[in-house]
Amino acid sequence: MHNTTNQMSRRHFLATTGAIAGTALLNPLSDIKAETAGIAAPTGKKLRIALVGTGGRGTSMWGRDILKSYPDYLEFVGLCDKNEGRVETGKRIIGASCPTYTDFEKMMNETKPDVLIVTTMDSTHHQFIIRGMELGADIITEKPMTTDEKKIQAILDAEKRTGKTCRVTFNYRYSPHRAKIWELLRAGEIGDITSVDFHWYLDTSHGADYFRRWHRLVECSGSLWVHKASHHFDLLNWWIDSDPESVYALGALNHYGKNGTIRAENCRTCPHTDKCKFFFDITKNKNYMELYVANEKYDGYLRDGCVFKKDVNIFDKMAATIKYKNGVQVAYSLTTYSPYEGYRIAFNGTKGRMEAWIQESRPTSDANYDEIVLFKNFNKRQYIQIPFGTSGHGGGDALLKDQIFLPNIDDPFQQCANTRDGALACLVGIAARNSIASGQPVKIADLTSIQPQEKKSYKRIL
Repeated sequence: MHNTTNQMSRRHFLATTGAIAGTALLNPLSDIKAETAGIAAPTGKKLRIALVGTGGRGTSMWGRDILKSYPDYLEFVGLCDKNEGRVETGKRIIGASCPTYTDFEKMMNETKPDVLIVTTMDSTHHQFIIRGMELGADIITEKPMTTDEKKIQAILDAEKRTGKTCRVTFNYRYSPHRAKIWELLRAGEIGDITSVDFHWYLDTSHGADYFRRWHRLVECSGSLWVHKASHHFDLLNWWIDSDPESVYALGALNHYGKNGTIRAENCRTCPHTDKCKFFFDITKNKNYMELYVANEKYDGYLRDGCVFKKDVNIFDKMAATIKYKNGVQVAYSLTTYSPYEGYRIAFNGTKGRMEAWIQESRPTSDANYDEIVLFKNFNKRQYIQIPFGTSGHGGGDALLKDQIFLPNIDDPFQQCANTRDGALACLVGIAARNSIASGQPVKIADLTSIQPQEKKSYKRIL
């Protein structure tokens, strides 16, 4: 992260310049109104929760974890999955005592949940979001909200028609260092933002994993432009405090899929395990063996698919130029075969620059903090240290769930994401995908009824 002309050690430089405590506000944000963002259960009753999609994310983050953490506030009344074996395994993993279903309509009609949690394959999110609202439930959905512009419009129309709400769970907003970036930007520490450089790196473990699962197919995931990068575009929308206006993009499949010289159906049946650096031994993961391998007989889904399958049709390297309604320009890239996991980001402003190099797969070190570097014009640089979060996704998972399920939790950082937020995060990736296909920039306003605003509007939901 440090300037290459600076040869001092990290520890010495911090000691001589002085680090700003990560928990202290540089300027109070007195103009930001705190909003209560939790879900309200009926008086004296627990919130009735149904979940559709009992894969790894559904059974852990939105199953076992919330039942363990909020037993006084919620209860599961139904679990649904198209795989009859996986839904039963999921019930055991979650520790729920509710009925299980393979018929979504039957579950909704019999259990009548207050809230439906959607954690199915990305391309099917819209089906369950829309029908769930039509059957009387508010929605909590995993990102991405959906995978193309027509599905986005259908969700927007259904929300307006039913009067129900949909919350998109952008947990990246909640990690302490990302919240600190938002805070510093709102405090005007670099003046008005003019441009952003944002480059995300997936390593050869996490990045490769997308190419062995259903995510490898654009018709299932919307591509990594949508499945993964919607996280990043949501952060940009939130940080910049404006809506994206147009996108021009490039992308290619250069590393995985057809580019491999060896391949098989999946790792367990592969004759090349001794020479393939991407060999994944699923037998060493007890949870995957029980949740996926034991239930392959019902739907044929292989959790340990080969990363070099010829049917891979998503990009593994991507770059985009994004223009925002307020004039901010963004240079973004995503690489899926990096030696480390993390990102570099820099905000340029009228009064200075702020940057961070966040490594999520960190080497062993004595540091227990993330770091933001603040450069003010005509002043010395300052280092802001933010202690690591203690839950998944940089500490964001637990904070997100607390805000959703605990009563009277304020939202001073405007982290609560609604349907419009979910749509705009997806639309940047969808526009990028369309731009690659056409070779031309794509305007966000041409995709759905959402018209970009110069300044984002914040509305508390649920």
